[in-house]
Amino acid sequence: MKSWMKLLISVIGCELVGVLSALFTISGIKDWYLYLNKPFFAPPNWIFGPAWTTLYFLMGVAIYLIWTQDQKKKKVKMAVQFFLAQLAVNFIWSPIFFGLRAPALGLVTILVMWGLVFMTMKKFYPISKPAFYLLVPYIAWVSFATLLNAAIVVLN
Repeated sequence: MKSWMKLLISVIGCELVGVLSALFTISGIKDWYLYLNKPFFAPPNWIFGPAWTTLYFLMGVAIYLIWTQDQKKKKVKMAVQFFLAQLAVNFIWSPIFFGLRAPALGLVTILVMWGLVFMTMKKFYPISKPAFYLLVPYIAWVSFATLLNAAIVVLN
């Protein structure tokens, strides 16, 4: 498969996860999240769309850099598996937090996601340092989102 096609699939695949999970987020923001007690550091709602769009793009480029490596190597296969696992947990967070309106279960889910992102980065580092560094903003945002989710649990 041509390299540019792999890049396109990687980026669009990640962005698609974001679009699908946003369907749960949008409905929850309008009629539920709006009325929750939130901490002083909660950003305005309009920040989340651009932030996640950027992060999914960076994730897509990162997995592309791994996907273009020798797929016969066990460490490359393992890195891809961790990436897909964290992406799946990333996707289910919105239906849990917003769809089920379950911040406590969302907190458990985002903690699992944080661990999987950390492990993905650990697996990426020896294969492609640029792929690792592309995930730094992602883990920073997930760390912030974890703190925000925890504060919402405490305040509500």
